[in-house]
Amino acid sequence: MLKALLRILAVLPLPLINGIGVLAGWGFYFFSQKILRRTRKNLNIVGLAQTPADYRALVRQSVIETGKGLIETFAIWFRPQARVLPWVKECHGWEHVEAAQAQGQGIIFLTPHLGCYEITALYYAARHPITVLYRPARQQWLAPLIDEGRNRSQIKQAPTNLSGVRSLLKALKQGEAIGILPDQVPEFGEGAWADFFGSPAYTMTLVGKLADTSGARVLLAFGERLAWGRGYVIHIRPLELEPTPANINQGIEQLVRLCPEQYLWSYRRFKQPKPHGKANNP
Repeated sequence: MLKALLRILAVLPLPLINGIGVLAGWGFYFFSQKILRRTRKNLNIVGLAQTPADYRALVRQSVIETGKGLIETFAIWFRPQARVLPWVKECHGWEHVEAAQAQGQGIIFLTPHLGCYEITALYYAARHPITVLYRPARQQWLAPLIDEGRNRSQIKQAPTNLSGVRSLLKALKQGEAIGILPDQVPEFGEGAWADFFGSPAYTMTLVGKLADTSGARVLLAFGERLAWGRGYVIHIRPLELEPTPANINQGIEQLVRLCPEQYLWSYRRFKQPKPHGKANNP
């Protein structure tokens, strides 16, 4: 039944999909205390709003964009690729991809929780293979939907374990691309503390290790969501500095400032990872 509903959603035009997302966002705003609490807390930490009124507006906009992101993700997963790609209206920075390929380098795409992060991998996979690092879903019902939605075109998934890391390294050494969510909090012992908007955030060290071992080019990428369901603009830019946790967070900050309301502020970016067997605080 759920798959049938998602397939119906996937045939709708993007403005209507975004409209449903707006309704979902308002639902989060009024009825999901968890999402609203985390959004408020994180926006208080980063201090992007200049006035209390700006802060309240940014909270509302962020939660609404979260709703859009959820609904558009399901639509992208179950819509044929040929009908999704026209939603991408522009791509800025593709020359950095071509430069890496001309040098025979693999590419590490760092795609943070900003805008539509499903569209970027699909856009690249329409041209070249890409292996994407993912953390298996905790909800069992969601796992088959993710597998069906993402395992298509030239996209391959690599789980967040030793086998997955080996798959990433193999792809890079073959001159292919990989995709990583660089602001996903790693497991205890697999990251380092580095400032994110002036506050310490536990950040993965995997990117630097992969880049050092493979000689890959590190690129930041995200899909900006245009208003009123007009589509997406993909932005690609090189990480100019060494891919240390501090430099990665600085690069993400620069992207977030382009459209701060589209960052997933309900994500627990500043959480304290615990040793295995110990739960995190909510």
